[in-house]
Amino acid sequence: MEESILTSVVLPLSLFIIMLGLGMSLVIDDFKRILVYPKAVAVGLTNQLILLPLVGFGLCLLFDLPPVMAVGVMLIAACPGGATSNLITHVSRGDTALSITLTAFSGAITIITIPLILVFALGYFEPTAGVDAEAVEAPVGDIIAQLVAITAVPVTIGMLIRKFKPTFADKMDKPARIGSALIFLFVLAVVIFAELDVLKEYFVALSGVTAALNLITMGLGFATARALSLDMRRAVTISIESGIQNGTLAIVVATSILNLGDAAVPGGVYSLIMFMSGGLLMLYFGLITAPKDLRRR
Repeated sequence: MEESILTSVVLPLSLFIIMLGLGMSLVIDDFKRILVYPKAVAVGLTNQLILLPLVGFGLCLLFDLPPVMAVGVMLIAACPGGATSNLITHVSRGDTALSITLTAFSGAITIITIPLILVFALGYFEPTAGVDAEAVEAPVGDIIAQLVAITAVPVTIGMLIRKFKPTFADKMDKPARIGSALIFLFVLAVVIFAELDVLKEYFVALSGVTAALNLITMGLGFATARALSLDMRRAVTISIESGIQNGTLAIVVATSILNLGDAAVPGGVYSLIMFMSGGLLMLYFGLITAPKDLRRR
């Protein structure tokens, strides 16, 4: 995907709008909840910030991915969860408050960890073909500044809107969720259309590695939570937060910050797969295992 008004303006603006909507669903208390259930937050963040990138790196080596695709997989593994994980958790009858807390914390922390993981991935896999040399050599500080602009700034604005205009924020909750979903589908369609030839060439390999990344990390999230005696609701929540990533962010970083369109393809394939696994979770925990009186709600 060559640099254009689409990659430099439209896609970053799309992410900005999504993150603004997410911000309007957050309050300061979401960050204070770590004091309420520190073990659950610690387990969730460990899975998302440490185990997920490690699993991603191991799978890149196992599947012997081309360098550009490996960077794309590492990018999706470095991204935090998003509003999608909160929605899936809610429908799956998990701990929505914990999900929002993990989203808030991981979103803040990954502003630092994404650049570090990217610098490592770019240096290790060396995807020199088709890469803007200046982008690859950009200091970590420059990448952090761009991530702050497209994630932290809109989230902060959204939180301020909720603080000073709570009624407006409540009214915008449903439209923001629907709008975010539509924008995400638009971004996904753009990537698929722009990188159709690359997708055709690598779809089989990327389907395998992204499905493995999604299922392994969700399984690890659930297993570690249960092993540490967390209840089922929090285990389900941590499982979802470990495997449902912000695909829009991965795509925007690949196209708009790295100027490396091919690296957006793994994020697109992963997004398709995580929606399937998330849908199955919502079906099973939200309907099949729910008491009959809850099914009617």
